[in-house]
Amino acid sequence: MATPDATAAAYLVAFTTAPTADAGRVLVRRLVELRLVACGTVVPGGVSIYRWRGAIEEQDEVLVVLKTTAERWPELEETLPGLHPYEVPELIALEVVRGHAPYLRWLREETAAEPAKE
Repeated sequence: MATPDATAAAYLVAFTTAPTADAGRVLVRRLVELRLVACGTVVPGGVSIYRWRGAIEEQDEVLVVLKTTAERWPELEETLPGLHPYEVPELIALEVVRGHAPYLRWLREETAAEPAKE
């Protein structure tokens, strides 16, 4: 039996990319400060190949993996584009189907609009 903290679809793993690790760090730090994500992981070494304005482009990028809740998604979706260096930033999310309950509890606490008093 799942605990309330392990409910499917209550948690999301979201992805974006950034042009450099420094840009990814700045973005993640701000999103954590705003409590829109509990954690972001900047993964270097990516290469994106895509069509943009009729041309095939290739660009070195970092992958940014964001951990958040479905509850915080609307504000993350609204806020990230204004913080991001790209004109049209990638922002997609996958639902977490299963997770380690203590981690999910921490994730929920860190993304709460009003942090719990210690």
